[in-house]
Amino acid sequence: MNWFFLTLGYSGLVPKAPGTMGSFVALILGILVLMFFEVETLFLATVLISIIAVREINKYEEKTKIHDDTRIVIDELAGMWFALSVAPAMSISMGETTNLQNGFLIQVLLSFALFRYFDIKKPSIIGRIDREVKGGIGVMGDDIIAGFAAGISSSLIWQGWLQLQSIL
Repeated sequence: MNWFFLTLGYSGLVPKAPGTMGSFVALILGILVLMFFEVETLFLATVLISIIAVREINKYEEKTKIHDDTRIVIDELAGMWFALSVAPAMSISMGETTNLQNGFLIQVLLSFALFRYFDIKKPSIIGRIDREVKGGIGVMGDDIIAGFAAGISSSLIWQGWLQLQSIL
């Protein structure tokens, strides 16, 4: 169960780009949660999963002496779900997911792209957390901050686009 959880259903075991695969799996799961539950449920589930993940990562690192194993992608789930909790920050029915007018799909795709950017490039505090904080808090912390940054950026881009449309 522990390895299944840490690798997000073994998605972190793919040989190429396990972080991107984990983020993609998290994106799909996050969309499903938003289709059947409220956005607050996604946020609270992310907090709970993050707390459990910190504990499990600490146990894993103590046992293996490996910090931030690339196969561990539960941190990508936390980051991606926090991004989805901020933007689009709405629950949606299955038929509305592809409606470009409501902005759901655009913000979801923006959140994914921006989360991967922040997670890979690790600008500012994201990189500092990644380099300096040890254990489960360090593994989870940079992705959580990257997720919030991606969600906020996605929301700002979408709102900017709406403002631009109203001007034109």
